[in-house]
Amino acid sequence: MNKKMLSLPYLFWCAVFIIIPLCMVVYYGLTDKTGAFTLANIAAIATAEHAKALWFSLLLSFAGTVICLLLAYPLAMILSGMKVSQHSFIVLIFILPMWMNFLLRTMAWETLLEKNGIINTILHFLHLPALNIINTPSAIILGMVYNFLPFMVLPIYNALTKIDNNVVNAARDLGAGSFQTFSRIIFPLSLPGVISGITMVFVPALTTFVISTLLGGSKILLIGNVIEQEFTQTGNWHLGSGLSIVLMIFILINMVLSAVFDKDGEGATL
Repeated sequence: MNKKMLSLPYLFWCAVFIIIPLCMVVYYGLTDKTGAFTLANIAAIATAEHAKALWFSLLLSFAGTVICLLLAYPLAMILSGMKVSQHSFIVLIFILPMWMNFLLRTMAWETLLEKNGIINTILHFLHLPALNIINTPSAIILGMVYNFLPFMVLPIYNALTKIDNNVVNAARDLGAGSFQTFSRIIFPLSLPGVISGITMVFVPALTTFVISTLLGGSKILLIGNVIEQEFTQTGNWHLGSGLSIVLMIFILINMVLSAVFDKDGEGATL
């Protein structure tokens, strides 16, 4: 059988579930209800409500991405320094939550953080002040970090395991201290994994609406919530698609940066 024939199911899948939906989004985003061409749907992002939602989405997704990076890098370094029999099990622990439904994982945190939830019940039993972060930006960031942390750990860990120990040992033999070895050898060589991790965390964090709905109590509207409401509640597919196009521009910028810094795909996950 011709090898090109084997790619037909994949091409069919891409056409039906990727290309056609994207074309529909572009069509609805650039037309009005009469089918006439317009840029009003895209320009709607400049309105006070939509601009605030976009800015807040960028802010929270940036904060969540930075926290994930700060937590993931030391963790990935610890994992990469372990023996095979040890790190295989620990890596499995980080991957295991990803097997659970995303919605259920987020709802679990809603149960933990609510005013009469498990955490506050324990704090009350210990006569400690209650933790009131549910329905706040902090709860949304916490949900982002919990759900997307594995997507930051794995590419960084993958990049670190590809670093030749002889290079690190050579730097130390030449008199480089721990900080110099990290800043001049380890971190630059692991940068593709860092960029890949940032992309894999920032993109879903920017577009999420489930986390902000459950942990924000629908009081905090991110751009993902605005788009979701335009499609499901108001039925304005044209405006929702126009806002989606704006969001795709930010995603494409993020992906271009990832491609520039990770040309060989060294930060790809296992």
